[in-house]
Amino acid sequence: MGDSIRFFEVGPRDGLQNESRVVDPSDRVALIERLVDAGVEDIEIGSFVHPKWVPQMAGTDQVASALEPRPGVRYWGLVPNQRGLQRALDSGLTHVALVMSATESHNQSNLNRSLQDSLRAVEEVSRNALAEGLTIRTYISTVFGCPFEGDVDFDQVLKLGEQLLDFGAEHISLGDTIGAGDPRSVADGCRRAVEAFGADRVALHLHDTRGLALVNAFAAFEVGVRLFDGAVGGMGGCPYAPGAAGNVASEDLLQLLDLLGADLPVSAPSFLPITTWLRDHQGFTVRSRAFEYSLSQEKASS
Repeated sequence: MGDSIRFFEVGPRDGLQNESRVVDPSDRVALIERLVDAGVEDIEIGSFVHPKWVPQMAGTDQVASALEPRPGVRYWGLVPNQRGLQRALDSGLTHVALVMSATESHNQSNLNRSLQDSLRAVEEVSRNALAEGLTIRTYISTVFGCPFEGDVDFDQVLKLGEQLLDFGAEHISLGDTIGAGDPRSVADGCRRAVEAFGADRVALHLHDTRGLALVNAFAAFEVGVRLFDGAVGGMGGCPYAPGAAGNVASEDLLQLLDLLGADLPVSAPSFLPITTWLRDHQGFTVRSRAFEYSLSQEKASS
């Protein structure tokens, strides 16, 4: 892949799912359309989970049905089970994301299943999704630390990754769900994953709990990771992982990768009007260094 980056915007799902208020489906569609207009090609539009568990994701069917196909744009929906997969199919999506955790405790907390039961469920849903001609990406959560079990054995992560790829995932996304990763552990784990599976089959999903997301992204880039997730404005977290802060801000991540000389599908400045819209018209607290810097530059020049 060289220095070419594939970027996944997860704000409309992982960003919004842990914000305190529920955003109307029409405003979620408006957010996604703004992201597409900015040049984003891979967007996770929501989760097909029962609203009893994640109220912020109510109406994902409406969101998916309202989106117009755009050339080169892939809309992804997270499906936690077979029922979620059917809802995604009924909504016309062709790309779905599956998820399981690297630890027993987080699988129980997040999915109410054991690790082995989660693995079997992912295998079944993967098989059914492939039979329908869908493309799959699969998250492995808590790969660099679990809120319940602490350190995670990365050998277990690699074993899970191999199984998930064998189930038919296009790639796996390594989730630092609570931001427990540090540059050394992230570099070591990502290097091992890239060596085992290839750079086109390993994505990185960072949270900024300890303010280390960008330095961890740098460490991952240096060892060959070229697929990255981010959330516009640094929104989000994980409702089933105590202490999880927001995702790494898309504009911060892209700014870093641009400074490293990477070939990007979308530029960091194109996100700034969307971040402004989220703050001024949707009332969100944004957590983006690039956004704050742009505001300071505007004030300095006025």
